[in-house]
Amino acid sequence: MEKIVVGIDGTESSTGALRYAVKEAEARGATVYAVHAWMMPVLPAEPGIGPPPVDYPGFMDEVREAAEELVGGVVDGVVAETGTKVRVEKVTAEGPAESVLLDAAKGADLLVVGTHGRGGLAKFLLGSVSDDLSERASCPVVVHRGESCD
Repeated sequence: MEKIVVGIDGTESSTGALRYAVKEAEARGATVYAVHAWMMPVLPAEPGIGPPPVDYPGFMDEVREAAEELVGGVVDGVVAETGTKVRVEKVTAEGPAESVLLDAAKGADLLVVGTHGRGGLAKFLLGSVSDDLSERASCPVVVHRGESCD
């Protein structure tokens, strides 16, 4: 095993998935790719007033930099916490989470994602990134639910 991709979104669930990926990488001598997908924020509009402008110079750079800071903070925290010597690459890409993670997982040995435990109406209406990835990824997918695997 050489490449483990893990989805990072800043939640405790995805941080747990990163811990799991690091543990697997230690056992298998793999590199971990911590991947965060980001998109242009959807800004609400007031009735009768258009949405706030988002095309001011540097706005997209700020969004990208925030994504990079998020991944850096999560990865650095897990590396410090675990003391791992595994190589963990920090990756950010613009686009929907499913597409970004599927692209990143091409050629990977394993894809790891957390779950938010979303259920009921929200899951019915919005679907689940982990469900979509499990169906469409070209490699095995682990949906880490936060339970210990020790």
